[in-house]
Amino acid sequence: MDVCDDPGPRDHCGVVGVWAPGEDVSKLTYYGLFALQHRGQESAGMAVSNGQRLMVVKDMGLVSQVFDEPALNSLRGHLAVGHVRYSTTGASTWGNAQPTFRGTTDGQGMALAHNGNLTNTDQLQDWLDELDAAHGVPRKDSMDSTSDTALMAALFALNSAEGVRKAALKVLPKLVGAFCLTFCDETTLYAARDPQGLHPLVLGRLERGWVVASETAALDIVGATLIREVEPGELITVNEAGLHSDRFAEATPHGCLFEHVYLARPDSLVSGRRIHLVRKEIGRTLALEAPVDADLVIPTPESGTPSAIGYAEASGIPYGQGLVKNSYVGRTFIQPSQTIRQLGIRLKLNPIREVVDGKRLIVVDDSIVRGNTQRALVKMLREAGAAEVHVRISSPPVQWPCFFGIDFATRAELIAPGLTVEEICRSIGADTLAYISLEGLVASTGIPMRRLCRACFDGEYPVHIPPDRVAQLGLEEKYGC
Repeated sequence: MDVCDDPGPRDHCGVVGVWAPGEDVSKLTYYGLFALQHRGQESAGMAVSNGQRLMVVKDMGLVSQVFDEPALNSLRGHLAVGHVRYSTTGASTWGNAQPTFRGTTDGQGMALAHNGNLTNTDQLQDWLDELDAAHGVPRKDSMDSTSDTALMAALFALNSAEGVRKAALKVLPKLVGAFCLTFCDETTLYAARDPQGLHPLVLGRLERGWVVASETAALDIVGATLIREVEPGELITVNEAGLHSDRFAEATPHGCLFEHVYLARPDSLVSGRRIHLVRKEIGRTLALEAPVDADLVIPTPESGTPSAIGYAEASGIPYGQGLVKNSYVGRTFIQPSQTIRQLGIRLKLNPIREVVDGKRLIVVDDSIVRGNTQRALVKMLREAGAAEVHVRISSPPVQWPCFFGIDFATRAELIAPGLTVEEICRSIGADTLAYISLEGLVASTGIPMRRLCRACFDGEYPVHIPPDRVAQLGLEEKYGC
């Protein structure tokens, strides 16, 4: 695999919902999605209702590529749901861009946006077949133009004889896995979060309305005040009657530990703590657990920066900016030429030679998934004159795949399960390599171990994993299948 094809862990999606009569909801949704662009760069979309009809605009590409001023001006209404997508389920095609629209049984419409990944789609598909054999949603295993979202939208629509809210209360308890949802009909905004609260979903207040979003950074950018998190197992309904909360399942919190390490924006609040400060604390813990004599601490920007600052503060070793990131290199539909491809990581990162030349470096990064990026990075720093390269990772070894919406490779593709830390160190060409311990990482978040999903590190999944997925990913030994 080429280095430029090894992007590291990516989250499934980001969602936004806005109910604000008298406000320009399409532009509020646009800016909210812009704040969540890091959670998905394959497609973007929004649905807007004026009380009489729903209009949906979506396409492949970044938020700024999908929407322009004329498009936003054409989306007039008082409520909206929006979505940015990176596919972990279903193909990366226009047909899988969200929000997904379905007609309801009363002749109206609904649009749904989803962040996460369900693990019981076979059972849901069987239920859907019983309700309507001609529902038009291909089975998930066909992987042609289907996703969990289309399946959920079809179930909501087919159970909507008494309205979308009652349909949601009937369908939501049957969903297993990770789901943060924003959805709407012509008059009402809805939001729901899985009972484990695996990924974040927050509620904010506007002067004349409400906003729901995957992260608090999206509330900040639209001028909303954070009220609280949407609770695990909660359905929120917002319309002219106000805000109403229903409990559809008992909360059993297991928030994703990797949100704290990498996924969430540093300026977001997760579980009441600013992510930037959490990552600095992770770096301090890493410095105490894995000290090394060196001249300079540098991050792999941008995800390694807060932890590198914390490492430098705790160790007393100076912090420096030894690598420059090209912020405009992300997902691209223009493939690099072979000559450029051979330069690999230089498409995204380039060393400042005068900073690293002759230095014993501590390089802080968030994770090692396959090892390609770190291997190329170490080589590049040595070519720039680094005397030593000591790699420090602000998460434990990634040992297990994620079933809940993060694009970790299958177990066979991960580097950690097959090699010791010393062997990984030799593989990437570093002088030394150390990871933070799971206990140290959890302590740095301030959240009890029992309230976190850390399955990618220890294989303890908080919800049932179907046997076919266990077999597919080679986990029989773990599960005794």
